[in-house]
Amino acid sequence: MEERIVMVDWGTGVGLTEEQLDERSATASAQLRRRGVRAGDSVLICLPVGPDLLVATDAVIAAGGVAWPVPVELDPWHLRRRILASRARVMISDLPQAMDAADGSHVRMVVSVADLGSDGAGS
Repeated sequence: MEERIVMVDWGTGVGLTEEQLDERSATASAQLRRRGVRAGDSVLICLPVGPDLLVATDAVIAAGGVAWPVPVELDPWHLRRRILASRARVMISDLPQAMDAADGSHVRMVVSVADLGSDGAGS
């Protein structure tokens, strides 16, 4: 039986299957819980549209958190305003401008996409 594609990365053309989404989301959700994300916690997600954004959003929801997506194309002023308004302690991002904008906010932990993919063996 052919695996169903749920998303195609428009930049690379690489597809994400339903099974891959489930596996990556489960791993990422476990990593978020290990880092202290609990039911009702707001988690900022500042990633480009693509498979990583989909996985991160699924993982936050599975961990019981509230996904708070922030568009990567926002200028620094608007990006900072969104981050401050969220009052989130955790942000998922690999983007330097998002990390800069989070400086001085409630964000105490920035998790990269690579960190979410870790199986925790090294932690």
